[in-house]
Parts: sequence; structure tokens; C-alpha cells
Amino acid sequence: MTTTQDIVAKLWSLCHVLRDDGITYHEYVTELTFLLFLKMMKETQQEKLLPAGYRWDDLTAKDGVDQLAFYRSLLVHLGNEGSGRVQAIFANANTSLRQPKNLAKIVGDIDKLDWYSAREEGLGDLYEGLLEKNASEKKSGAGQYFTPRPLSSM
Repeated sequence: MTTTQDIVAKLWSLCHVLRDDGITYHEYVTELTFLLFLKMMKETQQEKLLPAGYRWDDLTAKDGVDQLAFYRSLLVHLGNEGSGRVQAIFANANTSLRQPKNLAKIVGDIDKLDWYSAREEGLGDLYEGLLEKNASEKKSGAGQYFTPRPLSSM
């Protein structure tokens, strides 16, 4: 069975793809969050909260330049037309991805992940794991913004 830590490791490996597209450490979690949110809406049968035509399967159905152009318009559309919570999440959303192949790689890898254990353990643990990985990268300088769970529990 895949654990949440395994999923975090796989997601973090996608940060190499993001870095190859010129995306900085500070942007990793934001870039992945939008895609993870769309995928989790599908996985948890909550896509009814998203406007028709702007869902995970709509993104995966496209490829190349069309997929990247659609993704950019999807971010803007959800920020303007989504339900209240969706609109808040995607407010002023954009992507720094420039290469269609990189978006395709990230979307494809996220689509293949086994999310069952993440749902069981709590999806918040995925985000916490990504934040912790980002904070541990010396180059990112994000450590000042992340307090490890054992320290905050004290």
C-alpha cells in the first residue's frame, strides 16, 4: 500500500520538472496545489462544485500547447466563476509553467498516483509533507516559515 510519505516523495520529485521550467522553490507548492486540488475534487466526488468543462478530466483530455493554454484559462475561470470556496482558492491564480511537456508530465504523474491512503490518512498531510520538504531545502529559505509538528506540539 502506498503511504502518504510515498505520495509526498513522488510529488516532490515533480518539483524537478517544475525547476526545469524555471519555477522557484517558493512556487513549487502553489503550482502543485492547484493541480492537486483539481485531482482531489475528482477523487472525492466533489467536482460538482467546479463549473462543467473545467474539471480534472477536461485537463487530462488535452495535450501539448492546447493543454497548457486550457490550464491557464481554467485557473482564471475558476478564480472568477467557481463556487465561493473554489473562487477563493483560485483567486488571482496563474501558472509559471512555460513548457507544455512539463505540464503533461506533472498532470500524468499526478493522475497515476494511488490516492487511497492519502484519503485515509488525511489530505492535509500531503500539503504538510510538501511544505516540510520545501522548508528542508536550504536553497529555498522557506524553513523560516515552517514549524515542524513535534516542535509546535510542545
